[in-house]
Amino acid sequence: MLTLKDVYVFYGHVQALKGISLEVQEGELVALLGANGAGKSTTLMTISGILRPRSGSIIYKEHDLTKTSPEDIVQLGIIQCPEGRRVFGGLTVLENLWMGAVTRKDKAVIQEDLEWVFSLFPILRQRARQTAGTLSGGEQQMLAIGRALMARPQLLMLDEPSLGLAPLIVESIFNVIRELHSQGVTILLVEQNARKALQVADRAYVLETGQIKLSDNADKLRTNPEVQRLYLGGPSS
Repeated sequence: MLTLKDVYVFYGHVQALKGISLEVQEGELVALLGANGAGKSTTLMTISGILRPRSGSIIYKEHDLTKTSPEDIVQLGIIQCPEGRRVFGGLTVLENLWMGAVTRKDKAVIQEDLEWVFSLFPILRQRARQTAGTLSGGEQQMLAIGRALMARPQLLMLDEPSLGLAPLIVESIFNVIRELHSQGVTILLVEQNARKALQVADRAYVLETGQIKLSDNADKLRTNPEVQRLYLGGPSS
């Protein structure tokens, strides 16, 4: 579904991605793990067309994304839920969700998808007329994911969905990620909480200073001594 090959990205003269290669198959949940500054968010922004690679290829269903505008990438079905939530604080929850469907014309199906989002996040139905800026951090994260889902993603890219959230809310968010995966949504998940990410992922890549250091299925990475030491707080019990 998506293939990155030898992708190099720079911020000015600073090299952010150093020839990374990865792939996502349809229906998979693939995690990108790594510390702050490893290049995880840069990878998502490059796939989305917000950043342009200096060299390398990004192919999505035979489309060359390096030559595709960000708005056309959205039309292809690649939807990014950004780090930091970035909801429209002055708009209501309902208006934020409708913003996710702004490129769509199928109003009847949009209404069905709205009900689907409300079934995933019942609190959003209760808060539908409330302005997004007054929501808690966890509720805003639910709204950000819901807004992304309203675009009907074929590839959903989630950037740090657990960042800054209380453990109970993190558990709730990851339950929804599991549910989306079980429904066949293809997901590329950027997450610092390696333990939670490896619990839901099929496969994972470990990024370090702009390079992929490890890649394997999630079960094997959970028992990898280096991953345990660096990301899981020691050997698993």
